[in-house]
Amino acid sequence: MQPDTLKTDQNRTLAYHKTDGAGPGVVFLGGLKSDMEGTKALHLEAWARREGRAFLRFDYSGHGQSSGAFTEGCIGDWAEDARAAITALTAGPQVLVGSSMGGWIACLVARACPGRVAGLVGIAAAPDFTEDSMWAGFSEADKARMMEEGQVALPSDYGDPYIITRRMIEDGRNQLVLRSPLRIDAPVRLLQGTADADVEMSVALRLLAHLEGPDIVLELVKGADHRFSDDACLSRIVAAVEDVLAHA
Repeated sequence: MQPDTLKTDQNRTLAYHKTDGAGPGVVFLGGLKSDMEGTKALHLEAWARREGRAFLRFDYSGHGQSSGAFTEGCIGDWAEDARAAITALTAGPQVLVGSSMGGWIACLVARACPGRVAGLVGIAAAPDFTEDSMWAGFSEADKARMMEEGQVALPSDYGDPYIITRRMIEDGRNQLVLRSPLRIDAPVRLLQGTADADVEMSVALRLLAHLEGPDIVLELVKGADHRFSDDACLSRIVAAVEDVLAHA
């Protein structure tokens, strides 16, 4: 089925699929270079249809079926895309389900639009990764190449190398959420696998310690990897969403 599209105030065209249903709705926020056709997004959509729950999945600009090139974008752009989609395509508070980079985007949305957040589920959430993982992990040669050439290529287990631009790194410093207080007055459930090779458990523990709010829980899943997409992990995601909805 062809997606619908939304034109944002920044003149970006976002592809999306929306399921009508009861609120609070659920919005899936994907990871870096992921798209809305992934296993987790489709599993949640099927759950939402069965439950009669409103659901939205979309592609950030430069991702999937949306406009633009990946190398043109940055965290701030994708957070703008998320806010635009939530504002235009949903009504009332939403449960944000953020996978990897989507967990960072969810935190940015919660900070900018707290009244639109009924709850948050982070799946291997990766806040501040451009600074704490990418830039911190670059060799001096990589850093020099980034500053001189404007980009470096990082190997990926998921396909072609990631082209990381200087703009992404520099914009990321304006989007950091772990350096200043971050309060979410809604239920938060964080899911993290112990075998995640991309986001270490220490990131989840740091986010748990940093977040302020009345109802924040971290669940560590022994042996789960970054994809968090086998049947057991998918069931845990649904359970976390249902738990948030029960306490929203």
